[in-house]
Amino acid sequence: MSAGADALRAELARAARGLGAPADVVPLLERPRDPAFGDWATNLAMVLSKRLGRKPRDLAQQLIESLDNAAAGLASAEIAGPGFINFRLSADTVAGGITALVAAADAFGRQHIGADQAVVVEFVSANPTGPLHVGHGRQAALGDAISSLLEWTGWRVSREFYYNDAGAQIENLATSTQARIRELAGGALQIPEGGYHGAYIAEIAARYVAAHPDDASGEDLDAVRRYAVQELRKEQDLDMQAFGVAFDTYFLESSLYADGRVEQTVRELVASGRTYEKDGALFLSTTAYGDDQDRVMRKSAAKGSTYTYFVPDVAYHETKWARGFRRAINVQGADHHSTVTRVRAGLQALNVGIPEGYPEYALHQMVTVLKGGEEVKLSKRAGSYVTVRELIDEVGRDAVRYFFLMRKGDSQLSFDVDLARSQTEDNPVYYIQMAHARLAGIFRMGNIDPSTIATDVDFSALSLVEESELMKALLDFPAVVANAAEALEPHRVATYLHDTAGRVHLWYHKAHVLNEPERITRARLLLARAAQIVLRNGLGLLGISAPDRM
Repeated sequence: MSAGADALRAELARAARGLGAPADVVPLLERPRDPAFGDWATNLAMVLSKRLGRKPRDLAQQLIESLDNAAAGLASAEIAGPGFINFRLSADTVAGGITALVAAADAFGRQHIGADQAVVVEFVSANPTGPLHVGHGRQAALGDAISSLLEWTGWRVSREFYYNDAGAQIENLATSTQARIRELAGGALQIPEGGYHGAYIAEIAARYVAAHPDDASGEDLDAVRRYAVQELRKEQDLDMQAFGVAFDTYFLESSLYADGRVEQTVRELVASGRTYEKDGALFLSTTAYGDDQDRVMRKSAAKGSTYTYFVPDVAYHETKWARGFRRAINVQGADHHSTVTRVRAGLQALNVGIPEGYPEYALHQMVTVLKGGEEVKLSKRAGSYVTVRELIDEVGRDAVRYFFLMRKGDSQLSFDVDLARSQTEDNPVYYIQMAHARLAGIFRMGNIDPSTIATDVDFSALSLVEESELMKALLDFPAVVANAAEALEPHRVATYLHDTAGRVHLWYHKAHVLNEPERITRARLLLARAAQIVLRNGLGLLGISAPDRM
């Protein structure tokens, strides 16, 4: 968890087992709401009282008497209310934690929970039919931050982008581009039903004609399709570069058809005995795996005998398992909620050892962009939506990333452009970065190399309440990272950084660091360095810069 917490929890568990608690007891430790109550609190006595047949306060007293305070790193423990126990850590425990924090530097917060196991995180995965919109941007921020959280906790992460380069939408892209090519040749513009109207289609058409002078009227629809997909893949790559996101693997949906994987998956599902035919269509018995109704795999001949979208999805996820990823996480929009059950059902029906909860899903809601208090709905290039590149150009990468991450993914997000551009304390990312810059400024003003400061300081010189609260917050960082990684919720780190920045600002305004007696200056320099490290590490984890000047 943090300095002293692991030792305290281990000692509490030992004491509880000595009083008859089960061997697997895991005491819960929480920060008291009021810092006056101490550093940590536990409800362990109340949890165990019924099982051990003792009153909570009596059991709490027995736990306190059984504790080895030195082993737990405690200065004191006392009972509160119906049986809570409040703990105060010893000064040596806190001092050791801050000293270890500064020594760890860039590695502080990194853990080995994942034990270098492989995990694939799939995110964005947009159809290559247009520039990426702000919803894709939120997904990119979430996916990249989840990947970083997993890396920070010891997983070996592969970031993957699944290109949906097959199906009806790609056909609409091709015919829309062809219509624009014919318009350039002097014909009337006839965008097909369901086609794309954005100005970017006209740009692609013009580039196609320049690259294919022998097909100035766009008669070769296959060539037009390949070119349009290629150009939009390039554009989406540029969108992600502007956002600072890099993928390890790009997987093409079309490859599942080209190498026969879709047909193979269908044969395997039929062989499993979980399919049946009805009205000329092929169904999968997904209700056997918790779905509300069975799902069509292959439409009837009257409807074209084509496969429904979840069939290639099942084939695709089978490749993840075959590639050695025993853990897979999909970051997708909330509109994919209905696909979760059927994809998992298809993988279960294959009966190849894939566990029931594979893959995991992190779903997110869409984004509303506000400017001047009004919702912005249209893009200059895309026409029907706001692009992520336009948002980055408007407010900068750091603000876009933080705003996309500051709320829980499954909550609606209103992106206030005016707030994101402002340089005030109301702008949360500016507020955090300013805290880091202020800390850097202390060392700059003192002409001190922060990497050379002394760590053998007198921590009793840090007597302000703001200092003890800041130290506790800093030492919580590894626990915040671990919990956020476990829950796949990067907003926990964003919230923690904002809260910790607030503590830095309070301390900065109240405490003088330079031109104080040497014992105070040395101790406060170490605290400033510790805070600088934590803010920098947390911002870096989220893909946000930590400037030394603002």
